[in-house]
Amino acid sequence: MGTTTHPDRNQEATDAVLESLLEAAEHTLTMDAIYVGHRLGYYDALWRSGPITAAELAAETETNERYAREWLEHGTVVGLLECENPAASGDDRRYDLPESAVEVFCDPDSENYLAPIASLVVGVGRPIEDVLEAFRTGGGVPFEAYGDPLREGQAAMNRPGFLHQLGPDWLASIPDVDARLREGGRVADIGCGHGWSSIGLARHYPDVTVDGVDLDRASIERARENAIDDGLEDRVRFHHRDAADLETGRDGEYDLAMALECVHDLSDPVGVLETMRRLVGEDGTVLVVDERTSETFTPEGNEIEALLYGFSVLHCLPAGMADRPSAETGTVMRESTLRAYATDAGFETVEVLPIEHFFFRFYRLEP
Repeated sequence: MGTTTHPDRNQEATDAVLESLLEAAEHTLTMDAIYVGHRLGYYDALWRSGPITAAELAAETETNERYAREWLEHGTVVGLLECENPAASGDDRRYDLPESAVEVFCDPDSENYLAPIASLVVGVGRPIEDVLEAFRTGGGVPFEAYGDPLREGQAAMNRPGFLHQLGPDWLASIPDVDARLREGGRVADIGCGHGWSSIGLARHYPDVTVDGVDLDRASIERARENAIDDGLEDRVRFHHRDAADLETGRDGEYDLAMALECVHDLSDPVGVLETMRRLVGEDGTVLVVDERTSETFTPEGNEIEALLYGFSVLHCLPAGMADRPSAETGTVMRESTLRAYATDAGFETVEVLPIEHFFFRFYRLEP
């Protein structure tokens, strides 16, 4: 077979594409390896006991020594781990987790805890054949097809912010809402997942009761366990149902209805926003927190849009198109799109709150 030549090709530009592709492959495989280490407790063991050998790591985590050594060597080569005696034999080398990486991999309460992003990466790739079929047919992929890696990753990624910033920082910056919740009242948490947003809010406001709602049964079961573990099951209740069909005793039953990082996933965002408007009545507030996208598409995107588009292609858009009819939103929901949904749902005003966050934009919707 002959070789196709491209006499006008810019080899330097082609080499840059090749290098970029190889780097992407390396980073994807590193994410998978991080997932392995995170799930097996390797990072925690290194933090507690390092510097340690592969045999010591394997013994502490009840795993195989040969696999542990390969994982340690890989982590060192990609720059995540340190080897204090690289010239020693494989059995005698000692590895450690750098102090700068401890929060990232071992502190689930830290804002810098990013290890769960590996679970998200593994999870979004899990039903790849179903995603391919969805691309061919225009169908979707149900959320449950992505399994526990995605559930666990998403919940763990949002946990620090929901537990430690939602009440003290985010809601505290909205004085009238903060004052109302300090006096008690009820909150509807739409798309609550594992329940950390409901729990974080109930922790901060001791007289508030919260109803969390989610379509994913496994997430609701986990949320109920988390509320019990936190001793909040008397004030935080979780319901497995479609938020668009949520029924309450009367309009205006809630002081606050919030949807944190989920509107872009909904097949019927207008219907859910209509329900939230009804839940708070004329006097309550609706809070929507979603991705901080640019207002319009540009080839370079903003700091996070490359990541957002990746999640959208593999998960958020297919999951949002699993039910019909669908708004087909995707992860990269522009501010103008949210405003259009809110208007269609009957809201009079949409205010972008002056809360600084690398990933999120905060919207206050008023009936």
